[in-house]
Amino acid sequence: MTAEAHDLSPATVRQLSRYAREAQIDSRAPALVAGVGRAGRVLWAEGVGRADLSDPSVPLGADTQYLVASNTKTFSAVMIMQLRDEGRLTLDDTVDRHIAESTHPQVTIRQMLSHVTGMQREPVGDVWDTLQFPDRVGLVESWNAAHRILRPHSHWHYSNLCFGMLGEIIARLDGCEWRQSLQRRLLDPLELHRTTLALAPPHTAQYFVGPYTDVPVTEPLVDKTALDAAGSICSTLGDMVVWHDFLVDPDPRILHPDTAAEMREPQIMADTGWTSAWGLGLQLVRHEGITWIGHTGGLPGAITGFFTDPESKTTGAVLMNNTAAKDPAGTAVKLGAYAALHDPAPITPWVPGTSEPAELKPLVGQWFSEGNGFTFSIGEGRLQARMDRAPAQLPPSIFAATGTDSYVTVSGREQGEALVVRRHPDGSVRQLNWATYRFTREPLSFGDTVEPGPTHRVE
Repeated sequence: MTAEAHDLSPATVRQLSRYAREAQIDSRAPALVAGVGRAGRVLWAEGVGRADLSDPSVPLGADTQYLVASNTKTFSAVMIMQLRDEGRLTLDDTVDRHIAESTHPQVTIRQMLSHVTGMQREPVGDVWDTLQFPDRVGLVESWNAAHRILRPHSHWHYSNLCFGMLGEIIARLDGCEWRQSLQRRLLDPLELHRTTLALAPPHTAQYFVGPYTDVPVTEPLVDKTALDAAGSICSTLGDMVVWHDFLVDPDPRILHPDTAAEMREPQIMADTGWTSAWGLGLQLVRHEGITWIGHTGGLPGAITGFFTDPESKTTGAVLMNNTAAKDPAGTAVKLGAYAALHDPAPITPWVPGTSEPAELKPLVGQWFSEGNGFTFSIGEGRLQARMDRAPAQLPPSIFAATGTDSYVTVSGREQGEALVVRRHPDGSVRQLNWATYRFTREPLSFGDTVEPGPTHRVE
């Protein structure tokens, strides 16, 4: 067993270690690596067991490669969003716009990212029985032969087939193989040198431990071929912590932060208890009032889970090498949540602003709409607003000027909506109209009128 810890209290490390060992026992994983990261840095990692039962010299820790399988979908989703931001596709494009041979109408890229197409889960044929997956030509043929088994948006229904087709769209738009796009767009810029499409040492072996014996059986490696975009990446705890930091705080040269936030917005609930939802290529897990974003992965001999709290930038992770390992999402979230609660990130101090634009000064203070109070203020040189009774953890609305006396809400409540300043004849501010709703200095009913101001500008 190996362990490392940085900036976590001994008590926290002891409890995380207990969670890791309990997970290894419950999942009967020959090799488990558990970890917690924050802001791209591993704070704690522990390996339990042996990476390769036939070779005790293989190290087990934050740099040991596992098959992370369907966590690949988070990479493919980011590549799709990059193409969207480049203006080369829209999320509401249908598949046949980019793959002319497609015979399924009205299947959109947005639906595919959030698993609401209604398309069947896998390519045609018993691929998980034969472990034979189609090449690129065969993938499109299989897509055309597949069934749309549910109405779109009626249910969340996971589909590897759809992510294979997203990979084909990426390949066609970039004019190369999907794996080449992955390397150029993400792995090289982020220096994810231990993230590959073939296992590189040190790495675990892959096992199945059946329910009626404690003797592991070696599992075969699966070549996903044209479905690489759905689940073929191999990686380490260390690289995946860096990747998850990018998902919540991206380098804007690679992915715009607004795009990353868009990916985290729920598109559909995945359970009846409202604890699991799906964004654009990301799973969202609600735990004790916090939404953790990430994904799980499963291949023969590998079960993994990585989840991050965007607010604290804390990541919980678990990597196991038993086909039948249990609850990777729950374990990863439990690890991350415990560390975030008991060893929270340092509080960022308030920093004074340096800009107070003159045109914003008449707009600050309290305003009322529908009887509710709102406080408008200046922060970092920009106009912002918050409903007085809103929970403290909700961010304010931020506005950007679009012209004289006109603004757009760039984030927060009423994102995308216009804010217009209405003035008296003398130039003083009479009211605001935000998303068409009237905001006045005193609470008014919808039937009340605003008293006219002076007709001449006061010198």
